[in-house]
Amino acid sequence: MSLVKRGQQWGTFAKIWHIYDCKWQNPFQSAELIKRALLGLHKPIYHPMNYCGDHVVCINTKDIALPGTEWTKRAYFHHTGYPGGATWTLAWELHTKDKTMIMKKAVYSSMRGNLQRRHVMQCLHLFPDDKVPEEIMQNVTSQIRQPRAVPTRLDHIDKETLESFPQLLDFPKNYVLR
Repeated sequence: MSLVKRGQQWGTFAKIWHIYDCKWQNPFQSAELIKRALLGLHKPIYHPMNYCGDHVVCINTKDIALPGTEWTKRAYFHHTGYPGGATWTLAWELHTKDKTMIMKKAVYSSMRGNLQRRHVMQCLHLFPDDKVPEEIMQNVTSQIRQPRAVPTRLDHIDKETLESFPQLLDFPKNYVLR
């Protein structure tokens, strides 16, 4: 076997660590991208009965963006198993309790309900901010691209860039905006 073929074979069977930034991303669109890496759908040896997926590290899960009025209208169901143990929690309440839970539930529900789903979810590592332990970050070798571009906030732009930006109108100093 040539060295090129051996490298391709190693890359196919090896578990790769991906990183995904959830800032300003829709968790349900992101879950489809994360599911592909977790299940190994991008690999040529994929088979539904064989688990060949990778690890995925999701950062900034506290900054997810639900579309429209989903924060107040989407309800998550939980049942304790006892009679009368059913509860429905709104998305904003769930997000205030645990910053990673909405992303976890989105990825979990995007996978088909088979026996491998719980074991596959162990390869998903969620962090509410960008502080990831060093032993996990040294394993990361790939990045999953975000479906939406993250805009830059005006309060994060430095003063020199704002002052050098071309202005359309020069208002007089005594002009009052109403």
